[in-house]
Amino acid sequence: MSERKRKSTSDGAAGEGPSAKQQKVSSMKKERAGGWLVDLVNQQRSEIKGSMFNQKRLRFINDTKKIKQGSKGVLYWMSREQRVQDNWALIHAQQLAVQEEVPLHVCVCLVVSKSELSTLRHYSFMLKGLQEVAQECKTLNIQFHLLHGTAGEILPGFVSDHSLGAVVTDFSPLKAPLQWLEDVKKNLPKEIPFLQVDAHNIVPCWVASPKLEYSARTIRGKITNLLPEFLTDFPLVERHPYTATRIAKPIDWNKTLGSLQVDRSVGETEWAKPGTKAGMAMLESFIDVRLKLFGTQRNDPNAAALSQLSPWIRFGHLSAQRVALEVKRNGKGKDNSVGSFIEELVVRRELTDNFCYYNKKYDSVEGAYMWAQKTLKDHANDKRPYLYTCEQLEKAQTHDKLWNAAQYQMVVDGKMHGFLRMYWAKKILEWTSSPEEALSIALYLNDRYELDGQDPNGFVGCMWSICGIHDQGWGERPIFGKIRYMNYKGCTRKFDVAKFEKNYCPKKL
Repeated sequence: MSERKRKSTSDGAAGEGPSAKQQKVSSMKKERAGGWLVDLVNQQRSEIKGSMFNQKRLRFINDTKKIKQGSKGVLYWMSREQRVQDNWALIHAQQLAVQEEVPLHVCVCLVVSKSELSTLRHYSFMLKGLQEVAQECKTLNIQFHLLHGTAGEILPGFVSDHSLGAVVTDFSPLKAPLQWLEDVKKNLPKEIPFLQVDAHNIVPCWVASPKLEYSARTIRGKITNLLPEFLTDFPLVERHPYTATRIAKPIDWNKTLGSLQVDRSVGETEWAKPGTKAGMAMLESFIDVRLKLFGTQRNDPNAAALSQLSPWIRFGHLSAQRVALEVKRNGKGKDNSVGSFIEELVVRRELTDNFCYYNKKYDSVEGAYMWAQKTLKDHANDKRPYLYTCEQLEKAQTHDKLWNAAQYQMVVDGKMHGFLRMYWAKKILEWTSSPEEALSIALYLNDRYELDGQDPNGFVGCMWSICGIHDQGWGERPIFGKIRYMNYKGCTRKFDVAKFEKNYCPKKL
């Protein structure tokens, strides 16, 4: 697979990084002056009749299938999908609650791990999005609860205390959420059905493939064949007809955010406003302004050509399925761009969930293909032209002005252009003492600063760049072995490197 054909796996659906600030500001103004997309989507939802829920999206985590009689509600444990509408997990939870004629509750289990990856940037984006969720739930007669602690410790007790008859949750392939799932299963009363709905992927991960796929080539046909069945409209999450007697505690959102033990040196970004409303506005501006450029200019970090949607998709504020529906419907006359975008949004992005779900070493060199592990080992002792520490890299203190500019863009704006993410990660391999150190540093920097970090797209992006995942072997060279190589000169042939360096010349970090 040539570099020309390779899309930005590390960025998945989107991600124009904030590369042209003035263009971005004018684009944001245009979005706020619009609103046609929200009106159109509301009309589409109002016209949907029937349940429209494909049971293949659902699987039971425990063996109990029937809701406990006499229960006083159904609970949706919201984790990855932090939105109300266009959320198959919440749609199914409401259908169960209506069927049983009981109230509907939504909860989020808020926990801050003691890690340098726990930053104000991420938690502020998440909590401000959840504040919007809570407000919408209130208008729909749905009780929203913000619980403090790990799900395994607090969710089962909450279910028992509120006499809830079933728990529905969403899907993530990552290790921590899978462990939360197991902990809840272990501690939840056995008579309570525990269900999981893949509301993130258009084709549910376990339906798209029962095994680890080698590349986009091997999964593309499987997903494409299933799109007519799964790429459907969403029914509306409506005002719930059954009112709870146990009302959720009021939430002081500012106090909650202020009390969190997070790293506040990694602050909020100006260009990305959290929540579903802001995500829909960004989608509207992509369709109106940038989609026409996507097909030809998506690999130019100086062009405002990408969707910028990855933070909203990563936090579940926006459904990738909604994005796909509206781009296909409203991209008439832009067929080349629409096709290329759907390839990244659907095939490439859902391939990352497949990789993380079926490969438990998705964040380790040991998770690479054997050919890649061998070639990296063979060249592990090759002399490096430069050796940088993690601290030097984090502060953008290298000899390479382009790399420094990309790192600075990520630190300040929380977003690096997808093409540069590949170059950025490959240079880390070239400038550190081992592939293991390179991958560890790349993941640390990506997950600490990128708004869409700590996500399958990021893991696979770093693994593709450093370990050759979903790629093939190339001509052998020092340090890289058969891993695909990228260099500064190659970038100058693709875009105006000097312009990008000027725009993002590192200041003191």
